[in-house]
Amino acid sequence: MNLSQSRKTKTISPTFEAPNHRIPTPMPPDSGSFSAPMAELRRVTITAPADVDIETLSLQMAQYLLQVLVLIASLASVVSSAQSFDALVSPITKDSHLSLYSIAVNGSEELVIDLSLPYSWVVCKNGAPLVLCHSTPCSAVESYNQSLCSSHSDANVKSNVPCTCLTAPVNPITKECAVSRLTTTSLALSSTDGHNPLATVNFAGVYVSCAPRTLLRSLPQGVSGVASLSPAPLSLPSQFSNKIIKQFGICLPSTSTASGVAFVGKGPFYLLPPPGRDVTSLLSFTPLLNTTGSNLGYYIGLAGIAINQEAVTFPKGAFDLGHGGVKLSTTIPYTTLRSQLYLAFLKQFSKATSGIPRVKKVKPFDLCLNTTTLGSTRVGLPVASIDLELSNGKNWTIFGANSMKQVTDEVACLAFVDGGVRAEQAVVIGSFQMENSFLLFDLVGSRLGFTDTLFGSQTTCANFNFTSGV
Repeated sequence: MNLSQSRKTKTISPTFEAPNHRIPTPMPPDSGSFSAPMAELRRVTITAPADVDIETLSLQMAQYLLQVLVLIASLASVVSSAQSFDALVSPITKDSHLSLYSIAVNGSEELVIDLSLPYSWVVCKNGAPLVLCHSTPCSAVESYNQSLCSSHSDANVKSNVPCTCLTAPVNPITKECAVSRLTTTSLALSSTDGHNPLATVNFAGVYVSCAPRTLLRSLPQGVSGVASLSPAPLSLPSQFSNKIIKQFGICLPSTSTASGVAFVGKGPFYLLPPPGRDVTSLLSFTPLLNTTGSNLGYYIGLAGIAINQEAVTFPKGAFDLGHGGVKLSTTIPYTTLRSQLYLAFLKQFSKATSGIPRVKKVKPFDLCLNTTTLGSTRVGLPVASIDLELSNGKNWTIFGANSMKQVTDEVACLAFVDGGVRAEQAVVIGSFQMENSFLLFDLVGSRLGFTDTLFGSQTTCANFNFTSGV
């Protein structure tokens, strides 16, 4: 993975932060260091020899003036890069075939977004620097390795001298794992004022795991690895938090032809049309729940589900953490419910849409409708609304745009699926239900900000202005 950046950027060494205290980064240069080329303007006298005509002299002067202009432009770029920033921005692309989403780093390299893995991983080049055993970052890695990869043990690597930190990178789709090592690299992202990308910021000494190329199977073609956006100490938002507030927002696109947007840091964040709508002003909030041990990811409290404002009957405490809880995922395409919960949900949604003609089921869905004469609204097909009734009294309302998957011009299916009787979580909210909604993960306040579909506010996740503001 080529993580070099050709143009001059602000270079920052991220701080590794343990859950309860801050620990200085042991490897790269001092935090906050900025190295830029030192330029010196010198007085130059051009003397025309007797045998040089005025045309040659003019050419020399023009070349000199061009060098001065290039130097001035370079200095302007350095000044711009040195300015402080509150947030970073990156486009999100969708692989429609795999229903996976990737962010861009270092200009054009793509990493699949994952909300649960404890650290990011990439396919490393030969000679990548390795992190030693018994270091603080290594201790954070080792606390997750066994739960990630059951075959992981020191015996898997017979020659490990000097002792370097072992990792267990996991493919979030196939769940295939490997034994590898922890390294450091540089990641470049654009700063933003919330309206446009600004200067490029280079984060040096970011901890990631190396991984074999075989781990890329079942991921989108051309990606270099996986970006961890989990709450773990070695996730990207945690490592960037020495310079910007520890929070991030994602706005997943619904198509592969237009990019969504990811932010790390402090808002406001604007989406077109002009003059722009600050999507943070549309947010409702609900607490993020604390989980224990290696059960990483983001969980929210769910009190119940209503369809067309009519509550679905579920067993008491069905959504509690003790019964698996309600988790968010960008790598599971459709919201899944444990079988008992799913059947009750499906029955009531079927009842609420009984006036719409049925058609043959399309896998993996169990209820498909004929939409030929159904028409459409600003928020999607006119079907029963679904309210996720959150534990703090807020509602996350899912309209037709996020509840019905259009599989042909005439057929749409309920985009909720049966997770099985032994599903680990009671509910996993999938990426289709997040598309064209803005989600803000506030890791300082331990809360999730969310919007209903942005279609209702006459914008979409594809409406960030990626034209450079520099």
